[in-house]
Amino acid sequence: MMKSDRSRPSGSAALQYQQPQPQPPVIPDAHTVIMPYVAPIMGVPPGLEYLMQIDQILIHQQVELVEVLTGCETNNRYEIRNSMGQIFFFAKEANDCCTRNCFGSLRPFEMQIMDNTGREVIHIHRPLRCGACCFPCCLQQMEVQSPPGVPIGYIVQNWHICKGMFSIQNAARETVLKVVGPCCTCRCCADVNFKVTSIDELQMVGRICKQWSGLAKELFTKATNFGIQFPLDLDVKTKAVLLGACFLIDFMFFEYE
Repeated sequence: MMKSDRSRPSGSAALQYQQPQPQPPVIPDAHTVIMPYVAPIMGVPPGLEYLMQIDQILIHQQVELVEVLTGCETNNRYEIRNSMGQIFFFAKEANDCCTRNCFGSLRPFEMQIMDNTGREVIHIHRPLRCGACCFPCCLQQMEVQSPPGVPIGYIVQNWHICKGMFSIQNAARETVLKVVGPCCTCRCCADVNFKVTSIDELQMVGRICKQWSGLAKELFTKATNFGIQFPLDLDVKTKAVLLGACFLIDFMFFEYE
């Protein structure tokens, strides 16, 4: 009589004793859409918690193929990234075809800024205003809301004969910072810097930089790249208003016809 080998484990039991195979480490791509979870913070508008951790923002306008081929103005779209190139916000202009093509860079618009889940965290309202220095009573303004419907700040153009100058205001319309541009914004193969200063314009605390994107992109598209730098401990609402100021600067000085 043959004895059964009871010391040998069955097939299902053998599987339980297999050693797990080591897995290669996952290395995230620098351009992967990553939005780290940040717990809600008292006094910070929902969705803006991540802005407290950064002192630099990169804004990349997406190239619209229809606009390049036809010359017909389309709604602007932007990717908003951190210093490592990771996307944490998307911005999308909401406008109609008639307004875009009749008013060009002066057009009024609503802009939605959303996180990676599609939640709108910032809403920007730009009314129809004048862009010429000869009409100082009707210069550009922009309202920044977060959450949508709750104003947290304003960007107000200040009159100057040749420079782009703006006041960054809080929800109470009190000026907290100034933005001072150069006399000439048309520069070839060079960045264009707008200084972010204290109210008296004596101390520079940051900058909004329109970055040179290369000859082909500059000549054949309206797509622009911007960088914003500010102090890490700057109020998070003011950071959001500076983001809105970047969009206003883009439309006023770099949205060429």
